[in-house]
Amino acid sequence: MSVTIDYYLSLNSPWTFMGSALFAEIARRNGATVNVKPAKFGPIFEKTGGLPLPKRSPERKAYRLMELKRWREVRDIPLVLQPKYSPSDDAAAVRLVIAAKLQGKDAHLLSLEFGRAIWEREESLADPAVMTSAAQRAGLDIAALRAGGPSDVELDGLYDQYTQEALKAGVFGAPSYVLPSGEIFWGQDRLEMLERALKMAA
Repeated sequence: MSVTIDYYLSLNSPWTFMGSALFAEIARRNGATVNVKPAKFGPIFEKTGGLPLPKRSPERKAYRLMELKRWREVRDIPLVLQPKYSPSDDAAAVRLVIAAKLQGKDAHLLSLEFGRAIWEREESLADPAVMTSAAQRAGLDIAALRAGGPSDVELDGLYDQYTQEALKAGVFGAPSYVLPSGEIFWGQDRLEMLERALKMAA
């Protein structure tokens, strides 16, 4: 029986991007289904005691960069530690990810390519050409996604809904992978533990 994993993500999170490809691989080889749920982590931080990056102490900011450098090497990903367009205005990109999900397209792969735009290619998601190129890399057409999807108001409503669902599930950071049991795995550095749990449940 296939397990569905709720995947709470932020396109602006380097950790979401860094774990995205490996997570997709883990899901595939364990026959799991990924339920992509972009969420607003600003409000989530406010309710769960987290701090947005600009408000963190210098010590925490420095350690974050060191960890990004370490995990970049471990995951063998050419991630730019401080990309030019981070954070990026991702509102339109999030709508496309949700639209892709609703249409049965590979929303996970699309989110990965949007992350790659920010964290590898140093591009801005506010640029329509960047979004078009990222979607093409994911084998998707933006015009078709927009034509086949609901209105921006409805998509934004789902974005808010996923944020509330994240809070209800106990999520406090991105990325978070939540099993049907309610068990949360926070951070791409917990992916190996997630796979262990999937194998034990099989």
